[in-house]
Amino acid sequence: MTTTEQLRHWIGEPEGERLEFKTAANRFDFEKLLDYCVALANEGGGKIILGVSDRRPRQLIGTSAFDEPGRTEAGIYQRLHHRVQIEETSLEGHRLLIAHVPPRLPGTAWQHNGRYLRRAGDDLIAIPDIDLKTMFAEAGPDYSAEPCEATLSDLAPKALQEFRRRWARKVGNLKILEWSDEKLLADAELLVGTQLNFAALVLLGTRTALGRYLAQSEVIFEYRSSEASGPAQDRIEFREGFLLCHDALWQRINLRNDRQSYQDGLFRYDIPTFDEAMVREALLNAVAHRDYRLSGSVFLRQFSRRLEVISPGGLPPGITPQNIIDQQNPRNRRLAEALGKCGLIERSGQGANLMVETAIRQSKPMPDYAGSAAHEVRLALHGAVQNPAFIRFVERIGEDQLRSFSTHDFITLDALAREQTLNAQHKACLPRLIETGLVESAGRGRGIRYWLSRDLYLAAGTVGTYTRRRGLDHETNKALLEKHLKDCGRKGAPISEFMQVLPSHSRSHIRRLLDELAAEQRAHKAGARRAGRWFVGTHESNGAAPMNQ
Repeated sequence: MTTTEQLRHWIGEPEGERLEFKTAANRFDFEKLLDYCVALANEGGGKIILGVSDRRPRQLIGTSAFDEPGRTEAGIYQRLHHRVQIEETSLEGHRLLIAHVPPRLPGTAWQHNGRYLRRAGDDLIAIPDIDLKTMFAEAGPDYSAEPCEATLSDLAPKALQEFRRRWARKVGNLKILEWSDEKLLADAELLVGTQLNFAALVLLGTRTALGRYLAQSEVIFEYRSSEASGPAQDRIEFREGFLLCHDALWQRINLRNDRQSYQDGLFRYDIPTFDEAMVREALLNAVAHRDYRLSGSVFLRQFSRRLEVISPGGLPPGITPQNIIDQQNPRNRRLAEALGKCGLIERSGQGANLMVETAIRQSKPMPDYAGSAAHEVRLALHGAVQNPAFIRFVERIGEDQLRSFSTHDFITLDALAREQTLNAQHKACLPRLIETGLVESAGRGRGIRYWLSRDLYLAAGTVGTYTRRRGLDHETNKALLEKHLKDCGRKGAPISEFMQVLPSHSRSHIRRLLDELAAEQRAHKAGARRAGRWFVGTHESNGAAPMNQ
């Protein structure tokens, strides 16, 4: 949270590379906010402060714009696919909003509606092409786009035909089926002039060619029935163009892919331990984003309930396990683009999102990058189903509504189901989830509480869990009020004191809790209206005057 001292310091600073002030007394255009977020990110990140005049000496105005900051934060993510924290604060009684814009990652640039923007004085302008090229080149040369010594004879005809077929189907253009190999490769930017690049070799190369020019471009599969060290029960090396081996790799895993059953009323359903879409995405990410300058191979290790994918080279610059679903920085852009052309990568950079969403929908642990280091990425996919009731919960939401969810919406539902503490990203999703009826809330301010809706618990057959989640705080609050009355003894307490005990609750809600205690003969009131005081127990046991009606 921004401190008062920090705010005062910013307001006294000139508007420059890291700060942008907007009066926005009544409203501020959301599209303009998106543009300024893009421009600030491209300039290294900074703060957009609404409610302060932009000309010096600056005046505190306050703002009524974006009365639901969490919804605004979620809207920015949906439009820009980048996380921008929106902080609501106040200074001298004036409401202010601060957009904390992170810097762009090396080798990337933010854009809105196809426009890469930067600031120029009080205006926003398009970044010149020459500057964009410089920005995109920051991450270093794309190794997959570099020419190699292989020739057309080093590519497998079967792989070329598969690439041709997939590309034609993806774009709906049957003429691609008639293209020559040279035209196919040139249009896919896998052949530049007369030279193939390493992306062509990785996708389409024969075993002999890879052994000669890029031996590390292989995937080694191992099956281990236990965690014990020693030889694997099954091991096979796939050193050939990825289009020739990706199906065979999945089939190898599926040989030992048991199914876990759960009951839903009269029907029994099976869920595979290893979901095909998740496994393929994990493998694609390893092949597309590994560092081919390193000599190691990609390892795919299967255990009874866990799959490990280990790829050489750490995560790309600027990518961490914490931001991997929000940020993209492809290490081998040419290779990723070719995979996209043939339909293996449907949405650039969204493989991690798909794995997270699938894991949540199947009530499995999240994809785990905890073992990653600077020299390798270790991804663990855990296959054990943890809560079949949550699977039924999600299924009853309906596919149409689920398709509209962001990855963070799924993560928030999962956190509520697991009774985890909600962080800022979770809370940004809550207004929309409440609006859809999937989440309920009570209280206000810092004491507000959230839980999954009763209707969905009922449909999943776990209404007792709902009652516990909702009722636990209710009974706890009553117990706190009763304890305060016991501590007060014969002096009793006015209702204003109870508002100090439960500061996040309204006066009317506290009165309802006290009325319940009275109905249960755990408390009573003496005196009229606001002058009345509450005492523990009944008036007979306490010796106080009876409650005035």
